[in-house]
Formats: sequence, C-alpha cells, structure tokens
Amino acid sequence: MSPVSSEMNNVVVSSNKKLERLLSMKGGKGEASYANNSQAQIISDTVVLRCYITGSHHPCMQAKHARSMLHLLTETLDGVHLNPPETPFVVADLGCSSGSNTIFIVNVIVDHITKRYHASGHQNPPEFSAFFADLPSNDFNTLFQLLPPLANQAAGTMEECLAATGHRPFFAAGVPGSFYRRLFPARSVDVFYSAFSLHWLSQVPEIVVDGSSETYNRGKIFIHGAKRSTAEAYRKQFQADLAGFMKMRSQEMKKGGSMFIALLGRTSEDPTDQGGAGLLFGTHFQDAWDDLVQEGLITSEKRDDFNIPVYAPSLQDFREVVEANGSFSINKLEVFQGGSPLVVNRPDDAAEVGRALANSCRSVSGVLVDAHIGDKLGDELFLRVAKRGTEKAEEMLEKLQFFHIVASLSLK
Repeated sequence: MSPVSSEMNNVVVSSNKKLERLLSMKGGKGEASYANNSQAQIISDTVVLRCYITGSHHPCMQAKHARSMLHLLTETLDGVHLNPPETPFVVADLGCSSGSNTIFIVNVIVDHITKRYHASGHQNPPEFSAFFADLPSNDFNTLFQLLPPLANQAAGTMEECLAATGHRPFFAAGVPGSFYRRLFPARSVDVFYSAFSLHWLSQVPEIVVDGSSETYNRGKIFIHGAKRSTAEAYRKQFQADLAGFMKMRSQEMKKGGSMFIALLGRTSEDPTDQGGAGLLFGTHFQDAWDDLVQEGLITSEKRDDFNIPVYAPSLQDFREVVEANGSFSINKLEVFQGGSPLVVNRPDDAAEVGRALANSCRSVSGVLVDAHIGDKLGDELFLRVAKRGTEKAEEMLEKLQFFHIVASLSLK
C-alpha cells in the first residue's frame, strides 16, 4: 500500500467515496502492521481454525468457544451443495486484509470441501478458486507475497500437500472493491467468508460530524458513551450497509451456496455500549485525542471531525436485516465471547501492554488517523495511547475482551 499523500491530510472521512479510497488495515510487515497484529485480532480466527485441523487447544482460548465456533463453521460448509467435480468450486473472502489468516482459512475451507467430495465417492475433487476481496487501498502486495506457490494437484489432499510441500491447493486472485456493492458475476460463488470486516461502515453518518446537528458527536471520536441519537445514526448506517451487502451476495451466490460471517458484536441492547470496541476506541484512544487538544496540537473541532466508522451490532440489529432481505435462511446466529485484541508475550511488562494497545489501535485505524491529522501528529497520538495503556496495563488486560456475532446463512 502506498503511503497516504500530503494531499490526503486533513480529510474528514465521512463520505463513502473518501472512506473507500482510504480505509485499510495498516499494510506492510512493521510492528504496527495488521499482519503482525492480526494474530490476536478479534479472537484470532486462525488459532481457532488451526485447533480444528490439529485437534489442539490454544491456552489463551476458552475451549468451549473454539468448539462452538468450529461447529458452526463446519455446519456451514456441510450445508453447501456440491456441484459435479467438473465445475470449479469458488470461495470468496470478503474483507481479506493483508495477513496470513485469510490464506489459512481458505486452506481449511478447501480441505473440508475436498473431504466431502471424497466421502461422496468422488476420487478427484474439483479445482478450487479463491478470491481475496478488499478495498482498493488494501495492501494486496503483502498478501500476495504470503501466498505459497500452487500445489501439484496430483500430490494428494490439501493437508498432505501442505505437509509435504507447503504449497496451496487453490488458484488465487485479488478483487479490489467495496463488498457493499457487486464484486462477482451472478451465481458464481459457492462459499462466502467474511471475518471481522462487516462492523466497518461504508461511511461515518454525515449528521454525526455536522456541527449544526443535534446528533453531532461533540468531544468524541467514537459512539461508545455518546448520545443515543448519535448511536442511532450509526445503527441505521450499519443496517443500511448490511442490507446492501446481503442484496449483493444474494445475486452472486450459486444456488445451494452458503455464507459464514463473524464480526464484532455486543450483548447490550444499548447501542451506546459498544463493549470491547468501546474499550478499545472509547477510553485511552479517546483520551489521547483529548491530550492533543489540550496541548494545542489540534483543535477540538479537528478532533470532533474524526469518528471511527465502526458499529458493533446486537443480534437483533443483524437479524432484522437478514430477515428483511429474505434471500437467506439463518442456520445459526449467535454471540460468542472472544479474546483480547492485544498481542502480548509478557503480560507482566506494562510497557509492552501499552505498546500492544497502541499497535492494535494503529493497525486498524492508523491509515484514517494519518489522513486526518498527518503522520507526524499520528505518531504523537499513538505515543500517548501507549503511555496511557502502560499506566493502565493490568486493567486493559483484564477488561479488554471482545464479543462476536457469528452467522451461518444459506441461500434459499
């Protein structure tokens, strides 16, 4: 991903065109990159799915949550209609970002479907095609560099191929574009997978950053603890975006196809209580912005013009949209307690916890921050996040836990 140019500084990221042009997880392989912070992001889907492959349990995961997640994933894959082996099987990851998680997950999906074909009496499964989709600003270069070479399909099953050669058992392609619009030809995709992307809105609601509106999110950069009207504007934006997402997927999915979705969620019915997302963005990150204002480095208006375009929905928020769309059957729709987003090797080292907090915030919001206030002030902001996280290290480790909505859907 190219650096944000100076022309992009001081951007108010409220319109969907500006946000789509800017939004991405932090690229590259540096300390604050998404690739180096996604291993613990939002429950670490790779760890959970690796448990499925190996039968092992990760010490940082509650086993019952891992088993429940995997049961839902395998149920989703077991419900997919198997076309004749002569027809390529197509998987699409929507919101793939630039880490290795997406590659591992596609491998898991391919392996499970391959085993289903074998169990159905087909010695030779179909060829597999995987599409990695994200916004044009995503760091596809880093993702493609992580892709192993294509496996020799005569070498055996996916698991055997990987164990023997480290190769991949699928053809790969990148698809740049917003998943709130069409990305694929009609009736072309068997399985859609989207992990921890759909809580990102297509835009910050305009009235939230309109100083003349009663919904103006004055003094805040997120909706956690904000006015009810502000949170309601976010809820409406989320549901409008999700409705567009469901409409597009219903056109692109093959008959008999299925979709597995995981995103940030909340257990409270109050949309101003954003749970773990609120603690990540609404406490020390918020305070760091206030520090810049108090030190005269930015104006309060500049702070108020920046809002995190994230909404953690309730189950009801999600269910209402799927049912209104009417194209999908809900196989499962549940809330799971996940883990911490902090990548920490030494939890007793407060400074490391502080850096982990800053890196976690920066990996997912740094591109937007730099576009809004410039990279130098962005550096100052995240230094203050790290300082505050260090001072409250024990509290952050104890309380910063995420909940996730997990959905298994099938096309009617």
